[in-house]
Amino acid sequence: MAEKKRVCIIGSGNWGSAIAKIVGKNARELPQFEERVTMYVYEELIDGKKLTEIINETHENVKYLPGHKIPENVIAVPDVLDAARDADILIFVVPHQFIHRICSSLLGKIKSTAVGLSLIKGFDKREGGGIELISHIIAKELKIPVSVLMGANLASEVADEKFCETTIGCKDKLVAPFLRDIIQTSYFRVVVVDDADAVECCGALKNIVACGAGFVDGLGLGDNTKAAVIRLGLMEMITFVNVFFPGGQLSTFFESCGVADLITTCYGGRNRKVSEAFVRTGKSIAELETEMLNGQKLQGPFTAEEVNYMLKLKDMEGKFPLFTAIHRICVGELKPSDLIDCIRSHPEHM
Repeated sequence: MAEKKRVCIIGSGNWGSAIAKIVGKNARELPQFEERVTMYVYEELIDGKKLTEIINETHENVKYLPGHKIPENVIAVPDVLDAARDADILIFVVPHQFIHRICSSLLGKIKSTAVGLSLIKGFDKREGGGIELISHIIAKELKIPVSVLMGANLASEVADEKFCETTIGCKDKLVAPFLRDIIQTSYFRVVVVDDADAVECCGALKNIVACGAGFVDGLGLGDNTKAAVIRLGLMEMITFVNVFFPGGQLSTFFESCGVADLITTCYGGRNRKVSEAFVRTGKSIAELETEMLNGQKLQGPFTAEEVNYMLKLKDMEGKFPLFTAIHRICVGELKPSDLIDCIRSHPEHM
């Protein structure tokens, strides 16, 4: 009989904890997986007690996903190497700013046969110019194959077991069934495609568009204007992938990772919420992140900056006026109301 696969979740924010509910249950019930799942938790004190101890005693992440039980077979571990050492499947779900540090801790100390699944939405600046996909960074630094999972998956709704879909981008037909099985449930439906780069780009770029949607809400401009931002945002997402990560399929943008995630994020999601507050309060993005997100990280403005860095290098800001305007609003170079001029004069309308 084939050896059971051991699973480790690296990260324990609200999305990591919501995924832990699913992975823990599937690992307990499916014969191809080892029942015990480790979850790396960045250690912090909550009312004087370690968060890992609270999770292991109460089976609840009281800071990031209060009110939800995590299965008892999911064990919180404060050291990432202890959590990941014996794993066959490593599920990465941390803010993308921390991925280099985590990879350097794990390099050469995990199973050479391990595979990764990245749920991380964002890009990273490449030294010497350009941007790099997070899955590529993990694959390069840990020397393991890495697939991606992206979709219209607001963590609170997944934790509430409300029905939703997700997309796994995986090029390996032997690995894909294991990744699907450990993630899929009756309320969390998985579609696997082999177009992993486009799947991952969608997950990062939609956060930029969500900032634009939040600016529209903050300005009180209504759903028609927001629909224009979403449509033009989708067009720029497709163009961006075609230019910088060619070879993808248009059909990927109509999976959950594409248009569905874009709509969800532009109506729910933290990037929209903070961007609305940015317009209404006049406070900086950094201040609002601290005030509103309970320690979670905001990805949209950070991703907009990284994308703008690449567009500037290639002298292509004019080809992506929505992405460019959103970045410039985030850093204070434009007023939020200038977004409308950008939409009005978008090349699509010329």
